[in-house]
Amino acid sequence: MTDVEIGIGKSARRAFGLEDIVIVPSRRTRDAQDVDLSWRLDAFDFSLPVMVAPDDGVVSPQTAVEIARLGGLGVLNLDGLWTRYEDPTPVLEEIATLPADRFTSRLQAIYAEPVKPELVKARIREMRAAGIVACGSVTPQRASELASVVLEAELEVLVVKGTVVSAEHVSKGSETLDLSMFIRKLDIPVVVGGCSSYQAALHLMRTGAVGVLVGVGGADATATRRVLGIGSPLATAIADAAGARTRHLEETGVYVQVVADADLTTGGDITKALACGADAVMIGSPLAAADEAPGQGVSWGASAAHPSLPRGARVQVGRAGSLEEILVGPAHDDSGRTNLFGAVRSAMASCGHATLRELRRAEVMISPAVTPAPVESTG
Repeated sequence: MTDVEIGIGKSARRAFGLEDIVIVPSRRTRDAQDVDLSWRLDAFDFSLPVMVAPDDGVVSPQTAVEIARLGGLGVLNLDGLWTRYEDPTPVLEEIATLPADRFTSRLQAIYAEPVKPELVKARIREMRAAGIVACGSVTPQRASELASVVLEAELEVLVVKGTVVSAEHVSKGSETLDLSMFIRKLDIPVVVGGCSSYQAALHLMRTGAVGVLVGVGGADATATRRVLGIGSPLATAIADAAGARTRHLEETGVYVQVVADADLTTGGDITKALACGADAVMIGSPLAAADEAPGQGVSWGASAAHPSLPRGARVQVGRAGSLEEILVGPAHDDSGRTNLFGAVRSAMASCGHATLRELRRAEVMISPAVTPAPVESTG
């Protein structure tokens, strides 16, 4: 891809976000019921290609069970409220009603409560007792500390998730996480991220991870870009990671899942992420609007509670329907916030793609931004 000159001595690569592209229909269409959305992560099969992000206001042990029933994989935050408080319900209610000028400082205080290993075990065992795939997330900083705990509780899939996660972290003053050694010793499937470039994705794949999260900042991407100045347009980031996946497959014979993890809010966003090369997506904030969501219609990212450099904010997402309505419908309006995977299925049928693998080969085009139609005044 041709670089663009920023000024003398500085050039930049042109990149594209999902809003910059559209999927081109092929020469055939097919019936929506003939479309297969199934997805496999290591030894586990799912009917929907979705991991629900480890947001405290979205995934509880109870909602993880409902997400599994609908065909997805819920990721419980093992570094969050559910492992810091025996009953986080009053805390969640407080977060939902905090005045805006007190939100960040109070959130930092709430998350200063220590993570309790006995609660980590209890939450994992609660999910296993329900007969679902027990999946939990830790930050890179806490991964080694909780490794023995999650193994004892028989966690089945671990997600090591941060704003940016690298295979090589350099530090002069502290012990660092060696991802390759950590994954080999853990002996359960591990998904790692985020990353946003070909080289970073390839290096993470070489650690032995079964999946790589692509996207800097997840749902907090806008705030991360504003506060830290880092980020990557998602369409290009996914395509780059898909290229790394191909190279890794050629080198090792091992296929690593690429999971798009950014601000995906509609069925169209998800479909385009899959068309760019993702095997699955990680979503959080759209499900914060579910009736069952413990956050009561409020969404906030983990980085909003950062002890020294918070990013992101509390977002009032309201109520859009049940988890079932948001994930698989039916939808009752055209906002795109509900029946997310019904929209993916319909798009694939309209473009003639029967499987996710076929969708990854879909033609895409750069499209000018669409200006919303003016609203006719009734006054």
